[in-house]
Amino acid sequence: MGLQKGFEDPRGKLFFEIIRILKAKQPKAFLLENVRNLVSHDGGKTFATILTALQDAGYYVRYKVLKACDYSLPQYRPRVYIVGFRENVPFDFPEPIPLALTLSDVLKGNCEREIAYTLLANGQGTPYGKKRCYDGYNVDGEIRRLSVSEAKQLMGFPESFVFPVSKTQAMKQLGNGVAVPVVRAIAENIINSLDKF
Repeated sequence: MGLQKGFEDPRGKLFFEIIRILKAKQPKAFLLENVRNLVSHDGGKTFATILTALQDAGYYVRYKVLKACDYSLPQYRPRVYIVGFRENVPFDFPEPIPLALTLSDVLKGNCEREIAYTLLANGQGTPYGKKRCYDGYNVDGEIRRLSVSEAKQLMGFPESFVFPVSKTQAMKQLGNGVAVPVVRAIAENIINSLDKF
């Protein structure tokens, strides 16, 4: 998401370290996650380069954009998930899981939204009402910010998971994290595909 520089950003070049590791270790399967804009970045050229590199590394690749709210988390968070196998095994992305928890449940009050915006990696502090205010909500008529505990719930982390850093750093780490139930569901399907092959 960030500056949208693709491979011109030093972080974008880390993808080629993934290719190096895949070639060196040759795992039976892998799972990658990134922001959905990756699919359309630079008119789709960046993503085409990624898919070609993964295929050239010896993998059959599938991808799909999935939203956390379709896997029982009250957070929008659309992400592209890329799955690769060394063998051409049958694989399907998991079916959606109904939403059992709303943002009002997490915030313990009547919230203006049922599903939260996507947690961002910039921590928190954007004034409520601004376009990029993803950590503040109107709850029972009052504006309030998400706590680390609430953000953990929105990402599917257990309450027992501890961030030994400041609240701002914890929110940044959560914003950079993966939606646990989505990754778990995909990983289970990967394991099932490998077990059947």
